Amino acid sequence: MTQAALNPVLFEVIRNRLVAISEEMRIALQSVSGSPTVTEASDFFTGVFLPDGSCASMGFQVAFQAPVCGAFIRHITHKTKMPLRDGDMFIGNDPYIGALHQNDVQMVGPIFVDGEIVAWAGVEAHEVDVGGMDFASWSPKAREVFQEGMRIPCVKLIDQGELREDVLEMITTASRLPGLLELDIRAFIATINVARDRVQELVRRYGAATIRQAIERMIALTETKLRARLSELPDGEYHGCDFLEHDGHTNVLYKIDVRATKKGDSLTLDFSGSSKQAPGFINCTRSGLAGAVTGGILPTLAYDMQWNEGAVAPVTVIAPDGLICTATFPAPVGSATVETIWVTNNAIMLALNKMLAASPKYRHRAQGVNDGAMATFNLGGINQFGEPFGLHLMDPIAAGGAAWPGRDGVSAGGPIISPMSSIADVERNEQVVPLFYFHRRLARDTGGAGKYRGGLSTEVALTLGGIDKAMALVMTHGAEAPNSAGLGGGWPGATIRQTMGWKAVADGRPANGGEVEVFGPKPGLMTMTKNDLFAVSWQGGGGWGDPLERDIGAVEADVRNGAVSKEAARDVYGVAMTGEAADRAASEALRKEMRRKRVGSFADDAEKFCNTKPFYPLSESLSLARDNRGVHVVSPAGYILATGHTRWREGAISVTVAQPPQAHRILLHENLNATTHYCPASGVLLAVDMHEKGVAPVNDQVLDLQWVERAAETGA
Repeated sequence: MTQAALNPVLFEVIRNRLVAISEEMRIALQSVSGSPTVTEASDFFTGVFLPDGSCASMGFQVAFQAPVCGAFIRHITHKTKMPLRDGDMFIGNDPYIGALHQNDVQMVGPIFVDGEIVAWAGVEAHEVDVGGMDFASWSPKAREVFQEGMRIPCVKLIDQGELREDVLEMITTASRLPGLLELDIRAFIATINVARDRVQELVRRYGAATIRQAIERMIALTETKLRARLSELPDGEYHGCDFLEHDGHTNVLYKIDVRATKKGDSLTLDFSGSSKQAPGFINCTRSGLAGAVTGGILPTLAYDMQWNEGAVAPVTVIAPDGLICTATFPAPVGSATVETIWVTNNAIMLALNKMLAASPKYRHRAQGVNDGAMATFNLGGINQFGEPFGLHLMDPIAAGGAAWPGRDGVSAGGPIISPMSSIADVERNEQVVPLFYFHRRLARDTGGAGKYRGGLSTEVALTLGGIDKAMALVMTHGAEAPNSAGLGGGWPGATIRQTMGWKAVADGRPANGGEVEVFGPKPGLMTMTKNDLFAVSWQGGGGWGDPLERDIGAVEADVRNGAVSKEAARDVYGVAMTGEAADRAASEALRKEMRRKRVGSFADDAEKFCNTKPFYPLSESLSLARDNRGVHVVSPAGYILATGHTRWREGAISVTVAQPPQAHRILLHENLNATTHYCPASGVLLAVDMHEKGVAPVNDQVLDLQWVERAAETGA
């Protein structure tokens, strides 16, 4: 084996080959797996790691899962210290070691060349059932992790290339769907074999030292690029907050609170203000927190960089033990991925996007929150052929994408943490399990209202097909908390609505005297019969800017296309429809009156205005301007909201309500309030805050004005 000189051309060859290896791993996994969760919805991770567990290259599936395979590798090499030999592979799923939750089974294997470990390969995927007290291993009534799915700490499944059949049998017999689990485990083996063969070929061609040098350069390059990007963004403190309701036992409200402090080329994320860990299954461990941080950083700040360990190197995380996002053993964590991890990621992205919004260079990249909640519907039982079946419905990831400055969000855009996410065809789901869809379509009025509207969510209605009954597990957050936050005056997307009706028709209305039951966030495990129709709509994306500033023609088109109802056009967007057309004169008058009602009467005190041109943006309707009195935060009307700092809410007119207007389709938990902030001089909507009842909204963009003034002077 010879060592090649790592010139720029060779570096690019090796870098792109490693990316291709991650893609070949994906192809191998999906080719062998029989689970729609893997083959259709891409709920998995593949990647190549350095011997120390640092991620070198990863696929474009679920970004949450990147750090946990590395944690699993470090557990093997530093904690267990078991002998490592060529051909070994290890399996695990313990969230207190390195998984997100028990359903995320992972496998890693060392890659040897000439007796030395040159890299590791890792793969992880969601399994429909891994045991536990309830079908699908989501156990809403669990109070300890022992009551949830089996936990595999770290087991050698492949010993020097030989499958340990006894270990495989022990794992699969814990599942209600052993055949499905075993097939995925065999797909994991194939995936790691592909990675091993390809990496060994690469090392034999260029030498181990050259490959190691290339990987280290890849990681360093990403870190350098991310630090350079952070240096361009304004120093300051940015706040993000999100909520989830019901812990499986009681409908308690929980908060994820993050304060993102950016200084120079470094970023600190402080979660100390988050709720304490819950008695129910919604918690996540530190592995889950690491996943949420990675999922927040990669698509928001590292969107045009190689995704690897370098992207999180500039980030410091502060989070004491015992929070809902740092739960301590033996707290239950079975629904971590779709509850606390998801909501933690929302809060991180909200804080980071507020930072992007305050940057002239990167403002176009700012968004509200995409697909803020992942509702869960699992169906299982015995099919018409007498065989056990199970399905984790992945359709909820077809929720709405958030709006940007200048364009609407993508309808059914899905979560940004999984750039290659998709859902199964209706026919594929109906083929795999005995269910029948009444509809799968975009849901009207679900996108967050704004100058630019959030993308619409999908909604489905389905029943059983060919069998009399099955077990359905229904749970979510976001039924009483709008998680898809908007920015710059944009509203959040609609909250989730889920119902079960007896012989209900496709639009959810009862027929034949039946009734429709509206579910709360955690109805849990239930028997579903062939007479039942389950219907659900998910959260749309967050909006951007004041809805009363949306182009009247765009609202008219929304109504014509079925995206917005005539009622919402009038009550939310201030557009009066006459048939299929907007009455522009009536709409302008309606909007003027709606703005006036927001503030009572328009402020006109000359001393409260700054007449100079703004020199720096904060969001859609907030800017910095300077006159002889100092630096001010001003509205588009020039009204001064704050002077000498950016805590502008003190100068706005703020209105707090327990429930937003019905046209927004947002239902709030009894301990949540919504506060809207308006410009006193114009009635323009500046921001929409969701916050705990009795707790004032926090100032979410506290910029270092010295940094801003230097940047404005240099044109940075």
